Amino acid sequence: MAHLLDAIKTWVVNVIPYGLGGYGVVFALMLLESACIPIPSEITMPVAGLLASQHHLSLVPVIVVGVVANLAGSLVSYAVGRGEGRSLLLKYGRYILVKPHDVERADEWFARYGPPAVFFSRLLPVVRTFISLPAGVAKMDVKKFALLTVLGCIPWVTALTVAGYVLGANWQRVLTYTRPLEYAVLAAIVVGAALWLVRRRKASRAAV
Repeated sequence: MAHLLDAIKTWVVNVIPYGLGGYGVVFALMLLESACIPIPSEITMPVAGLLASQHHLSLVPVIVVGVVANLAGSLVSYAVGRGEGRSLLLKYGRYILVKPHDVERADEWFARYGPPAVFFSRLLPVVRTFISLPAGVAKMDVKKFALLTVLGCIPWVTALTVAGYVLGANWQRVLTYTRPLEYAVLAAIVVGAALWLVRRRKASRAAV
C-alpha cells in the first residue's frame, strides 16, 4: 500500500502543470477522487498549495476548484448509488483500485448517522471518498446532499491547500497527520459497529 501511495504521489506531483492547465488537472483529480477513484486529495491539494506558494497557481482559485470538483464527483457517485451502478462498482471496482470493504465502511457510516454523515465524512479520510454511494442508494434529497457536501468539503480542501502553501517543499508532512487520522476513523467505525451490535442484542433480548 505504501508503494502504491508513493507511486500516486509521484504521479500527481508530475502531472499538475502550471497556469490555467494546472487548475484543470486539479479539478480532474479531485473529481475522480469524489467519484470513487482513489486519488488522494491529501496529495493533490497540498501539491496545488505548493504551486500556489511558488506563484504558479493562486491560492483562492485552487481552493474553489477543489471544492467544485468534489461536488461534481460526489454527484456522479450519488447518481451511481441511486442507479444500478453500485453493484457494478462492487463487482468490477478492483480494476480501478476500489475495494468492496471501503464501500461497505461508507454504507455502515451512512446507516449509523444518516444524512449528517455526508457532512462529517467529508472531513475524514477513507469514508469521504465513498459516502456518496449510500446517500444515492437511500435516495437522499439531492439538494440537501449537495449542500452538505459543499459545507463538508470547504474546510477539508482549504486545510489541505493552505497546509501545502505554508509547508512549501515540505508539503509531504501533511501525510504524517492524515494517516493517523485515517486509522482513528477506522477504529471509530469498528467501535461504532460493535456498540450497535451490543445495543441490537440487548433490544432483541428485551423483546423476547
